[in-house]
Amino acid sequence: MRLRKLSGKRSSIALLGAASLLLGNPVPRCDAQQATASAAAVLIVITLDEAIHRAEANEPAFAASVAASQSARIDRSIARAALLPSAIYHNQALYTQPNGLQNQAGQGVGAQPSPRFIANNAVREYASQGVVNEMLGLQQTAAVKHADAAAAVAEAEAEIARRGLVSTIVGLYYGSISAENKLTVARRAAGEADSFLDLTGKRETAREAAHADVVKAQLEQQQRQRDLADADLVAQKARLELAVLVFADPRTTYTLQPPTSGALPEKAEVDADAAKNNPELRSALASLKESDADVSAARAAYLPDLGLNFTYGIDAPQFAAKGPDAVRNLGYSASVTVDIPVWDWLSTQHKIKQSEIRRDAVKVALSAAQKRLVADLEEFYAEALAAHNQLGSLDASAQTAAESLRLTKLRYSGGEATVLEVVDAQNALITAKNARDDGALRYETALANLQTLTGTF
Repeated sequence: MRLRKLSGKRSSIALLGAASLLLGNPVPRCDAQQATASAAAVLIVITLDEAIHRAEANEPAFAASVAASQSARIDRSIARAALLPSAIYHNQALYTQPNGLQNQAGQGVGAQPSPRFIANNAVREYASQGVVNEMLGLQQTAAVKHADAAAAVAEAEAEIARRGLVSTIVGLYYGSISAENKLTVARRAAGEADSFLDLTGKRETAREAAHADVVKAQLEQQQRQRDLADADLVAQKARLELAVLVFADPRTTYTLQPPTSGALPEKAEVDADAAKNNPELRSALASLKESDADVSAARAAYLPDLGLNFTYGIDAPQFAAKGPDAVRNLGYSASVTVDIPVWDWLSTQHKIKQSEIRRDAVKVALSAAQKRLVADLEEFYAEALAAHNQLGSLDASAQTAAESLRLTKLRYSGGEATVLEVVDAQNALITAKNARDDGALRYETALANLQTLTGTF
């Protein structure tokens, strides 16, 4: 039934469209069609910086690292607040069942009913007091140091996540550009194969070439069509992978603006930037400080804690500033407590040992981070230098291959070259152009990895 209704509706729309065309009036399009047409008409041009900016707003792992860093900064503020006195305004009304006797414990000269609970002072008791508490000890100071170090670790980890995201975007960005360039090469190769097939057909008609040349040209054309379809698929995948991180809808139509290749910096400049801008090293150093704070906090359990308390207000049978016979209910009290640890069945000693073991592991991680930084720096710079030195050679190879194909086709047209030589020249040109695109991608990726490592991207 639903299919019939839809078919009837489509028939009505078709009749409406035919009638409108007969009358010379265009068929109005729905809003969705207009929105699609408008979106297709506006082609978004994305630069590398804009792609990175958009990815930072859309990538969940990076958002989680930023949230962890912000939360760690709040924890640091909370730990510092624990060093300051806390103040509360305490209010309480207490009623206790009387036991039937009278006592003279109340205010004034008169007797009052005695409460059944001996811990309570009167049948009715009201408290309205401002209370200030302060706890002094090494554990609070160690907690602040731990929070500071944890915040530094979270900040470094957020920077690591940002640079990892930048590296991913750079790889996808240049990979998509390279895929588009290879698609262009595949289109030109397919056109070249079509042209060569036409040339062999004409020479066969003129009895200047054998039919075997036409068959070979047909096989070459079919292979180039398959290569074109594969290159188109690879380009679409690359665009979708980048669009997942850049756009809310991965199907958004966009084009990439190829950035200009940056110059390779000097080795000494790279070393200096890496030494002061490496987040992995900062994270390892902050983790070591965090472990030192844990050791100090564990050792603080051996020391006494000093507690200070000051209370001002009323604690009386009447909720008033003055009681019977003008007795003043307002007053204050102060207390000082010192808790001295005596025996805890060696739990403090074991906690200290645990924290020291974890600190030793962090020291090993710091040493590994330092060595990894040196190795990555040398590897990335060597990779970028090698790729940079090969760019000129790759360009020359592509130009030489193009000239070789031109000359080989001229020789084939004159009957001096075979069809296999032409096919080999075509393959050589495609290989050289793809190698040039791969070389450019290799250099840009290596340079981006180097800039990400040194924090200059």
